[in-house]
Amino acid sequence: MGFPGPARAWRDAMLAFGLAWFALATGSPAAALDSPGATEPVAQSSLHASLQNPLGLAAESAEPFGLPASVVFGGGLRAKWLGVARTIDDERVQLALCDGDREGCASDAALKLLAIVDSARARDGRARLGEINRAINLAIRPTSDLAQYGEIDVWSSPLVTLAKGAGDCEDYAIAKFVALRMAGVPAEDLRIVVMRDLLQGEDHAVAAARLDGQWLMLDNRRMAMIDDAHVRNYRPLFVLDESAVMKYADTPLLAGLPDREPAPATAPNQPVAQ
Repeated sequence: MGFPGPARAWRDAMLAFGLAWFALATGSPAAALDSPGATEPVAQSSLHASLQNPLGLAAESAEPFGLPASVVFGGGLRAKWLGVARTIDDERVQLALCDGDREGCASDAALKLLAIVDSARARDGRARLGEINRAINLAIRPTSDLAQYGEIDVWSSPLVTLAKGAGDCEDYAIAKFVALRMAGVPAEDLRIVVMRDLLQGEDHAVAAARLDGQWLMLDNRRMAMIDDAHVRNYRPLFVLDESAVMKYADTPLLAGLPDREPAPATAPNQPVAQ
């Protein structure tokens, strides 16, 4: 006896593959995804996903909050992230030199970051993530970009932020992102998430780390880490990894709970350019 449902779905998937190949070969509209501001789905709607899931069953995204996201190819946020990523690459050279000769290191910021990473490496699992969250929160004084730079929405690299000892939410998030990577957390388990704080009416950035399949938020507004399922009163907007900026395809309200933990210190946040 045949199985017409799966067989038809498989034929449809193969037809989709053929059409996609033909579009690429002939330079048809798929190439428009490379234009500034365009997006390319990376979850649920990709051809790869359809081939792996020919019956079209819904699959949860691997990104924080379990929401599908699409790569962004233009815009101010992508430009800022690429700019700070280039500076981080330069700083890695300085950090490697200081790590090899700490007594001769001329950068107090590099020594401070290396000390934070050393403490984190001595711990495992959740304790490692918590050590970096706590140490970075204590090392940076909450200060707005307007007060510090005279302009809005400046993204700083970790050594710049630690040298100044001050920054706002994305500066905390970037410093944690780099420190976690240096401490041995795999790149695929690290993100920076930009969300809309619906209580404060402003954008807010946090680092996110995946542990045992669960995304934990490392927030400058609190010492305790919480998983994405317990984040409240925010609307997820963007998620960043080492190589891309992605926009959430669906951004539901993360409804409020009455028992939110107060932060030890709240860093001023600035609107994030989109």
